[in-house]
Amino acid sequence: MDITAPASPAVTPSAHFDRQYQLHLKHLRLKGLQPKTIDAYARAIRQLGDYFAHHIDALSEPQLIDYFSDLIKTHSWSAVKLNLYGLKFYTIHVLRKPWAMPHLIKPPKAQRLPDIVTVQEAQALFAATRTLSYRVFYFALYSLGLRLSEGLALRVGDIDGARSRVHIRDSKGNRDRLVPLPDATLGVLRKFWQLHRHPELLFPKGRWLGRRAQRHHPAGPRWCAKDLAPGGAGLRAKKKITPHSLRHSYATHLIEAGVDLLEVQKILGHHSILTTARYTHLTSHTNTQASVRINTLMNSFTLHWGAVT
Repeated sequence: MDITAPASPAVTPSAHFDRQYQLHLKHLRLKGLQPKTIDAYARAIRQLGDYFAHHIDALSEPQLIDYFSDLIKTHSWSAVKLNLYGLKFYTIHVLRKPWAMPHLIKPPKAQRLPDIVTVQEAQALFAATRTLSYRVFYFALYSLGLRLSEGLALRVGDIDGARSRVHIRDSKGNRDRLVPLPDATLGVLRKFWQLHRHPELLFPKGRWLGRRAQRHHPAGPRWCAKDLAPGGAGLRAKKKITPHSLRHSYATHLIEAGVDLLEVQKILGHHSILTTARYTHLTSHTNTQASVRINTLMNSFTLHWGAVT
């Protein structure tokens, strides 16, 4: 009688990769990284797995040189860096190995200023946005100097009308901050809330908001040509304008209006003053209070509520 134990089935490369990938996800969550970083580092490992047929635990330097050489043909340097950082995280936390290739890639140093719009062009973009919910959302992004994710995360309780400020929570770098709330923006947000009356979310999902309790996916409020009337679409054809361009434009307009650079840094939530300083070539500074300057700027806008043809 054969009393030997049956041989255990061999673990396939795909099954091993899936286990390692799930462990990678657990470590990403346990390290308290931002959701966007978790998504990027997770995607980096999935792409590596596809490229190397799920054999990624013992990659040599020549193999990685070939991989990143192919990657840079179709991706930006920022995407390549994220893939490298994702692999580094996987190597250290999943494989428990030291990262031995610090100089594998070296992106070229570049300092490019993004396209921005003038106050008049911003007004034209708001006016040309057909969907009312997006029109108000873009106006809020601009007038509060928010990142796209920060605007999507806004809740009704974050709006402090009595103190004329908005509480931005769990932003980049896991930091909270308070930003000035212009009177014009408070009026627009109050009028908009009357349309959906959601008890928690300021911008709930849905064309007529309030029907659902979910937040928008970031891809939803990104500007697309079909939501812009000809005037706005023409501007976007001339410049590379995205919702994040509104934040850049707002920062520039504040400095042009004389708001102190340190105040702009606090409003935008920049960790370093050097990040804010890239806007300073446009203007000089004054000592006028930021709240007065901001309200003067925002009172120049008129947001209409009718249909855009």
